[in-house]
Amino acid sequence: MAKRRRRRTWSEDEKRMICAQTRVPGVSVAQVARRYDVNANQVFNWLKEPRFVAEADEEQDVPRFLPVEVLDVEPASAPPDAGAQIEVELANGHRLKVQGGFDPDVLAALIRKLSA
Repeated sequence: MAKRRRRRTWSEDEKRMICAQTRVPGVSVAQVARRYDVNANQVFNWLKEPRFVAEADEEQDVPRFLPVEVLDVEPASAPPDAGAQIEVELANGHRLKVQGGFDPDVLAALIRKLSA
């Protein structure tokens, strides 16, 4: 006498987990079905049901952490004056004229470069 195969029942969570694995890039439904010894057509039927597909939308809303580097920067004391103007004449004959807001450290570095 042939052994009769028992029908397996899958919980909602198991179905959801199996369906989620089919959405991994490079993994086929057939591979997932073989892994859990379930017919691939059954998995395709589960994928048609909205209650098992809903988790895919939730996965997209998962927060992601990105690397952040905190620099030790001094806060600006006051916003630059848009009407400000500075003119610098260097010993080597170069003349530098800056209008509007400027960063004093950048300006000092530029003057050092032009003086060299």
